[in-house]
Parts: sequence; structure tokens; C-alpha cells
Amino acid sequence: MLYPKIGIRPVIDGRWGGVRESLEMQTMSMAKNAAALISENLRYPDGTPVQCVIGCTTIGGGAEAAAVADQFSTENVVATLSVTPCWCYGTETFDMDSHTIKAVWGFNGTERPGAVYLAAVMAAHAQRGLPAFSIYGHDVQEADDTSIPDDVGEKILRFARGAVAVGWMKNKAYVNLGGVSMGIAGSYCDVSVMQKFFGLRAEWVDLTELLRRITLGIYDTEEYSSALVWIKANCHEGTDKNAGKEFPTVITKSKVVPADKDWEFIAKMTIVIRDILFGNPRLKELGWHEEALGKNAVLGGFQGQRSWTDWLP
Repeated sequence: MLYPKIGIRPVIDGRWGGVRESLEMQTMSMAKNAAALISENLRYPDGTPVQCVIGCTTIGGGAEAAAVADQFSTENVVATLSVTPCWCYGTETFDMDSHTIKAVWGFNGTERPGAVYLAAVMAAHAQRGLPAFSIYGHDVQEADDTSIPDDVGEKILRFARGAVAVGWMKNKAYVNLGGVSMGIAGSYCDVSVMQKFFGLRAEWVDLTELLRRITLGIYDTEEYSSALVWIKANCHEGTDKNAGKEFPTVITKSKVVPADKDWEFIAKMTIVIRDILFGNPRLKELGWHEEALGKNAVLGGFQGQRSWTDWLP
């Protein structure tokens, strides 16, 4: 799987002749520490540690900024964290890729503090219309202090969480199962919002597709059997408050799935919906090639009130 990654940009004072050379180790150390903090504390939805890519060089000017940008373009980097302990050349070193989410961590130290660069580059980001998050420690650290203060660490992790969430959603789909129910505005999927704000493709699947797959057996029967075993072991039914009550014919006739078959139907329905959203290579083995692909979804919504739930589980 191609995971969305966070690129760490070690930005440095570009003046050779003693200045840059003295800062190389400290700057790259900041980048490595930031990457370790993120990977050790954050996970993707599947439990895999969040991956970071450290720039192939410290960035002292436009040429090196371009080299790192080229590196990141092959790594599915969706966000960048620029780190520096010192003054750097503002617009010559900043991330100007309009498609990445950006943050800058300026080291609050006793000499050559990154605060000056942070202020300058944040002004540049605002001027160029490229928003960036500003990260700066409350307390002054010794120049040789390589630790990440708690407040800085929390800001970095907050940024990374949001960036990974955006990257995880990017170019995936939100799948509407069914349509608007009972005129409920919350059931309406605004395509423009999904695309412009979340980078999601909005798709729709009619609920008859669920019935088709259940009726024709377009699901993994082995997985279905395993699901039933798990349900019986873990889903304990409570008291039926409707037992013994009399209901109008319109309600009793609508109960087409016997009560003792509800769990079987629900298990099939759950597996089918999962396959629609995320795909299932097992279906290809069974001859259902299109169905095996899924919708490349990150999530979906079931709009089934009345049209579905009046007669089906």
C-alpha cells in the first residue's frame, strides 16, 4: 500500500565558510528527531506506524529545495515539516508546492534561534498564499539541547495527525448507499464540499445492489461462516420488548426476514457493504471481477430509513 507520508525538510543557513558547516549536524538531528517522534507515536488506520521521509540534503537555497521537492514527489509525501535551529533564506528555502500541507518548527535556542526564520518564512507563506502551521517552543533551550520539548512535540503531533488524515482521504471516495431519506438534510451528499474541502470522490450505490449480491451469493461464504460464529459468541440479544404485542397488518406483513434469520441477513449485508467500499480479491477468484474492485472508499453512509428498514434488517 502506498501510504501518505510526511516529508521532513532540514532548513539551514546557506552561508558557507564556517556558518553552514557548524549547523549541519544540529539541523539534520532536528529532522531525525521529528521523524522519530511522529513514527513512534502515530499510526495509520491499519495500525502501521506513520512514515516520514527526511530530505536528502539540508536546504540552504532554492537548488536544494528543488532537490528535496523532487525526492518527495516520488514518495507520496502529502505534508512537509520544515525544521531549523537558525536563520535561513526565507523564500529561497520554503516549501512552495501548493499541494502539500505545511508546518515550520523554529528552534527556540540561546544562539542563532530559529525564531527569526520562523517569523520571516511565515510572513512569506502568508504573502504567497501558501498557509503553514507555526511551531515554536515556549521555553528557551540551550543551543546544544537536542530534545523536543513537550509543547513542541504536541504541536508536531497535532499537525501530523491532521496531515495524515488528509493524506489518507485524498483521491478516495465517499460512497452513498441509498439516497436522501425522509427529506433529512443530513442525508444529502454535497459533491462540491466532498471534492473541494476533503479531496473525496462522491459516489452512489443503489440499495438494490445489496439485494443483488445477497441473492446471487456475491460474497465470500467462508468469511460469512466465520462472521456467524463470531456473532453467536459476541452479540448477545437482550429482551424482546415487542414479544406478545399486536401490530397492524401493514407492519406484520413487512417482516419478510424471520426473526431467527436476522443475524444471517445482517452478516451478509455487512460483508457486502465492506466489499462495495473497499473491494475484495476473493470475489475475483469467484468470477466477479468488477465487484472485486470496490469503490476505493475511505468511508460510506447508509441512507436506508423507511425504504429499507421498514421491511429489512
